[in-house]
Amino acid sequence: MNPEHVKPQTIRGAVITVSSSRIKETDKSGEALIRLLEQANIPVSHYAIVPDTIPAIRNEAFKAGAAAECIILSGGTGLTHDDCTIEAINPLLDKKIDGFGELFRLLSYQQIGSAAMLSRALAGIWGGKAVFCIPGSTGAVELATSKLIIPEIAHILTHANK
Repeated sequence: MNPEHVKPQTIRGAVITVSSSRIKETDKSGEALIRLLEQANIPVSHYAIVPDTIPAIRNEAFKAGAAAECIILSGGTGLTHDDCTIEAINPLLDKKIDGFGELFRLLSYQQIGSAAMLSRALAGIWGGKAVFCIPGSTGAVELATSKLIIPEIAHILTHANK
């Protein structure tokens, strides 16, 4: 990769778990996200659990955006009536990274088969920050973070801030 495409930079992470039933002690996906980011030398400067409502998700996203360059929301991406993470975040994005959802579903398909088509995953740029919305299962979190987010976050942020 051309060094001009990835500049050295400080990257802080924000983790938002979208769930009406989890608490910190039961948030295994949030715990996995924090562990993976910190293992990649991306300190987590913001962590929260919010209920599945558009106002709560957006309010927490604004707080996360003030604290981090890489914002990851897990959960609330499914097809049930109360899943609204995508609907909360999509209108805020300046640009979408369509390939993220496409690659996430491809990798998911290799692991879980055709049920991967139910996975709504979204990524984009918002005010120079990278935002990722991923399903809330621990497997999905580990897949998206280790295979897609961590390997490309410096590249994404370099382009987002040119």
